[in-house]
Amino acid sequence: MTTPGTEDHGLRLIPFHGLRYVPERVGSLAAVTSPPYDVVVRPDGLNHLESADPHNIVRLILPQADTPGARGEQAARTLRDWVDEGVLHTDPAPALYVYEQRKGDLLQRGVVGALALSPADAGIVLPHEDVMPEVVADRADLMRATGANLEPLLLTYVGDAPDDGPATGTAALVETTAARTPLLSTTTEDGVCHRLWAVTDPAELAVVTADLSHRQALIADGHHRWATYLRLQQERQGPTAWDYGLVLLVDTLRYPLQVRAIHRMLRRLPVADALAALDGRFRVRTVDGPLPAALAALGDAAAEGNAFLLTGDGRFHLVTDPDPELIDRTVRHDRPEAWRRLDATVLHATLLEELWQVPDTPEHIAYIHDTEATIAMAERHGGTAVLLHPVREEVVRDLARQGVTMPRKSTSFGPKPATGLVLRTVD
Repeated sequence: MTTPGTEDHGLRLIPFHGLRYVPERVGSLAAVTSPPYDVVVRPDGLNHLESADPHNIVRLILPQADTPGARGEQAARTLRDWVDEGVLHTDPAPALYVYEQRKGDLLQRGVVGALALSPADAGIVLPHEDVMPEVVADRADLMRATGANLEPLLLTYVGDAPDDGPATGTAALVETTAARTPLLSTTTEDGVCHRLWAVTDPAELAVVTADLSHRQALIADGHHRWATYLRLQQERQGPTAWDYGLVLLVDTLRYPLQVRAIHRMLRRLPVADALAALDGRFRVRTVDGPLPAALAALGDAAAEGNAFLLTGDGRFHLVTDPDPELIDRTVRHDRPEAWRRLDATVLHATLLEELWQVPDTPEHIAYIHDTEATIAMAERHGGTAVLLHPVREEVVRDLARQGVTMPRKSTSFGPKPATGLVLRTVD
């Protein structure tokens, strides 16, 4: 996407010496990868990944210790040990890395590199969600201790529209590189095949530099890591290597991303209490399962207005048609109407804050990407699972261009890059 004022002041992606697993020193490359830290369902998913291989990357991105300082020290020690033992090795030449994910009809390709950091008001990298300060502080402790970017952010940009002619610029380089023999290829347990190539030729790197110099990007996934990058950059007196952060950059015109919702699990609010508080304020009706049928009902309702699906008690409760006076009173008026109508906006301002009075803290709310896992956790803890319908990508982009951030954890773009295929050391 090109925006007036970003010409020659757009994205700057530079090569770096990738830190990668040595295949001969681990059980398999698939066994040492992980989803992004905030997608791992804890504790079950964390324990599963730790047991998959003693060198699984989750031991770096989610070290298990009692305090932030201890977690950082543990991750730093583990990283040093793996490097000293030859489990991780630094590529000799700086490179940009072409990364491919493929499963059935799904194909996504992009470029991994070190991106020059810029604040939101620069209009080069656009965030679209708010962040939680405690999560940024936790990620900062971890990156500061390890001196590394352990997993890339997912950014999207809109490249040139393909026509009948051959691809040009970065798009052409990505396609040409993908026809070569990859550095690595592995298939993770979800059936996705991951392949990685290193691009080191100066002429090819120059193509990427020129092509991206007038473009801007949307943060699809990784707002907390981006905020962490900016915090750590501000702590140093530049220029330093902390002026850059590890990203995966995808041309969404060629490889459109999928947009999913992120659900909430209210740990201390039983479903019966949640429903009682909605009496006379929202329309509530029970819908038939199983889960796919209930989600279809949620999708139909979301096309007409605000809609939520509550469960955790063995049934599905569709919540729609909020009282207009209640919305007018609880949702702030200094934002665009599209923002005021978001399900996540109404959920936080009207349901969580006003009617349920649930604090937005980890002790009360768990943010979970996986629908089944959200329901299972709610049933196990006697809480309430609040399932949401995804926001359309064009709504996200339009608000981001206006400089308006959505409520935290409003969207989940994917497919997300696997963590552990390439790392970037900073110190």
